[in-house]
Amino acid sequence: MAHTVRECSLALIFLFMWLLIKANIDVCKLGTVTVQPAPVILLGSAANISCSLNPKQGCSHHPSSNELILLKFVNDVLVENLHGKKVHDHTGHSSTFQVTNLSLGMTLFVCKLNCSNSQKTPMQVCGVEISVGVAPEPPQNITCVQEGEHGSVACSWNSGKITYLKTNYILQLSGPNNLTWQKQCYSDNRQNCNRLDLGINLTPDLAESRFIVLVTATNDLGNSSSLPHMFTFLDIVSPLPPWDIRINFLNASGSRCTLQWEDEGQVVLNRLRYQPLNSTSWNMVHATNAKGRYDLQGLRPFTEYEFQISSKLHLSEGSWSNWSESLRTRTPEEEPVGTLDIWYMKQDIDYDRQQISLFWKSLNPSEARGKILHYQVTLQEVMKKMTLQNTTRHTYWTGIIPRTGAWSASVSAANSKGASAPTLINIVELCGTGLLAPHQVSIKSENMDNIMVTWQPPRIAASTVREYIVEWRALQPGSNMKFSPHWLRISPYNTSALISENIKPYICYEIWVHALSEDQGGCSSIRGDSRHKAPLSGPHITAITEKKESLFISWTHIPFPEQRGCILRYRIYWKERDSGAPPELCEIQYRHSQNSHPISSLQPRVTYVLWMTAVTAAGESPQGNEREFCPQGKANWKTFVISSIGIAIIMVGTFSIRYFRQKAFTLLSTLKPQWYSRTIPDPANSTWVKKDPIMEEIQLPTDNLLMAWPTPEEPEPLIINEVLYQMIPVIRQSYCFKRGQGFQGYSTSKEDTIYIANNPQATGTLTAETRQLVNLYKVLGSRDPDSKLGNLTSPLTVTPVNYLPSHEGYLPSNIEDLPPHEADPTDSIDLEHQHISLSIFASSSLRPLTFCGERLTLDRLKMGYDSLMSNEA
Repeated sequence: MAHTVRECSLALIFLFMWLLIKANIDVCKLGTVTVQPAPVILLGSAANISCSLNPKQGCSHHPSSNELILLKFVNDVLVENLHGKKVHDHTGHSSTFQVTNLSLGMTLFVCKLNCSNSQKTPMQVCGVEISVGVAPEPPQNITCVQEGEHGSVACSWNSGKITYLKTNYILQLSGPNNLTWQKQCYSDNRQNCNRLDLGINLTPDLAESRFIVLVTATNDLGNSSSLPHMFTFLDIVSPLPPWDIRINFLNASGSRCTLQWEDEGQVVLNRLRYQPLNSTSWNMVHATNAKGRYDLQGLRPFTEYEFQISSKLHLSEGSWSNWSESLRTRTPEEEPVGTLDIWYMKQDIDYDRQQISLFWKSLNPSEARGKILHYQVTLQEVMKKMTLQNTTRHTYWTGIIPRTGAWSASVSAANSKGASAPTLINIVELCGTGLLAPHQVSIKSENMDNIMVTWQPPRIAASTVREYIVEWRALQPGSNMKFSPHWLRISPYNTSALISENIKPYICYEIWVHALSEDQGGCSSIRGDSRHKAPLSGPHITAITEKKESLFISWTHIPFPEQRGCILRYRIYWKERDSGAPPELCEIQYRHSQNSHPISSLQPRVTYVLWMTAVTAAGESPQGNEREFCPQGKANWKTFVISSIGIAIIMVGTFSIRYFRQKAFTLLSTLKPQWYSRTIPDPANSTWVKKDPIMEEIQLPTDNLLMAWPTPEEPEPLIINEVLYQMIPVIRQSYCFKRGQGFQGYSTSKEDTIYIANNPQATGTLTAETRQLVNLYKVLGSRDPDSKLGNLTSPLTVTPVNYLPSHEGYLPSNIEDLPPHEADPTDSIDLEHQHISLSIFASSSLRPLTFCGERLTLDRLKMGYDSLMSNEA
């Protein structure tokens, strides 16, 4: 490059000088410029440059007006835009200046005249070139060659250092009988001379003759010669390269072939070299007296090779010819050899079917030995001899088989010549037993494209391990089955593996270590990467929902290119809105299948701001999107249960005291409806009674009572039998006495006394005529609320009953079996509590009859008309 620049610079200088000459017919008419000792000097030498004006030339007759200026133009850079660099000036008719430290090559000096009393441009006087160089070195490494029997002799040599001067080279060849051949060339800045063809031909009849060659170099600074180089005909004559190369494969074999070529007649030795196209080293074969044919063996089938051949005229002397042109061809196919490396994955579909995905690695070219057309896949159930077969062109296959039975799989590769031996593998549960699971699995990043995996053998069943399988695949959320797995088979004696196939930096991989026995498998897994950085973004919160006492945060995972390694944890941050306090956080161990998490420490009815980040081994990502949420909160069931239990305990304790219980019953009785406490129907409510006039006192003659009244609107009267009892007076008012005691101390009026019969005797059923009698309820209903019982014509007969039929709805069937009520003396404190109606309606006009604290109700009362009739009579 520097040499080219120098040539261009020199050309520009010459162009400038030529233009200057054209402008001035006589460029040196004003004077002369000379250099001493010579225009060509040795590197490091000094030169004296003299500039003199011709007579009668100059600015005036006064020497003091003549200013001589010496300008320098270097051969590589033109200084000051071709105006030169001023190196010396002098006033007068002549000037001499010594220059030193000139650079190699040519330097131009120009002398100019400047008139001090004139405004004209300085005029050029003349110029001179100085060339700086070195003497030539002796040429070395002379070699001579004659290509073919009819070629010419050509010699080459090494010239040594560049002289920067024009240097002549003379090649001289001397032979028998004082024969001499000579040729020369020269080197300068534009060309180099290091090879000469003498143009003569040496014939085989001079095979025993010796020849001497000598090279001499000469320039202005000196000359030098090489050492004499001696050779013979056989030393320098090399045959022409072989031509017309052909190849033939015997019986379409992919490993054997026959090479044929054309050669010169005097060739006695050949060498062949060949290599696959993707190789960097040659295989070399020598053949003696091959006569243009050679059988080659040991080739790889279905491999593209490159072949070349070289020749030699003598076994031990002479030189090899140049290599022939390359012949490229592909060997034929042969039947595949070797076995496929198979792996598989299982996935249950339902209760009785499973999906088997088989994967295998392609055979290398030396094993495939041809183009693989398809793969033969076979699944076989060992016990039932069930077989499934299929073919595929891919390196994977998926099928569905029953979940029951022991299955095995085999795969073979086929080309146009045949198929490889099938590879057999047993289908077992890869993670079926924890006894075979390797433990202490760890990873270490070695460099950008591989990961070292180490583990410890199973603690219990280590002796049954047949081999280890290290499996890995790129981990992307939601796409476990998207990529085919990669795996390595490791012997049971090794506990480490360097995985490098398809490993890329900043990609997270799920790595499994499987320990396989004959019929079982155990596994352990870990995630790892070869390089990692902090993620570029955080998870995106998509929803916040409130369930029970927790908030469920849902998010989408970070996009795969932005994860930049294995994510170790997610962090959920939250703080109250507009709060300056640092946020709280919750850390979640990363699982690619998880996209939601509950948090339960937030206060209800407080607005929070939430966001998430992701953490790798290199650091934490920027925060994701922010979401605001205000929990509404719900009743705490624990608080409700505890408060309910407390209230129940207080109530039980309170009602265990009789006084408080009675007060509570009194308070609650005011709310009890009337129909709940009424035991005797109120005759005043009868529609039949309300239609007839009500009399204060009614006389019931026997004849009238026996008269049948037509009452089409009333239902048939109830049949009531009379039972005779011994009458016992009963106080109508609410007094109570103990059983077995009389009425001493009590004074009653006739109006407040009714009779209760004891020693009952049934008298039978009423006749049909008595069914037409006026119902006693009409008599009772015609009375005022203030009327007295004594106004009746005849006293009522009140009997304890087992009389009325139970199907009428008045009496229970087991009334006689009911235990009698023993009245407690304390019950007389407030007897009204025993019959106060818990109703917001008016109480009945009839007050129930009581006997020793027991309520006299209709289901305990039977009334007959016979006693009434007899008393009237």
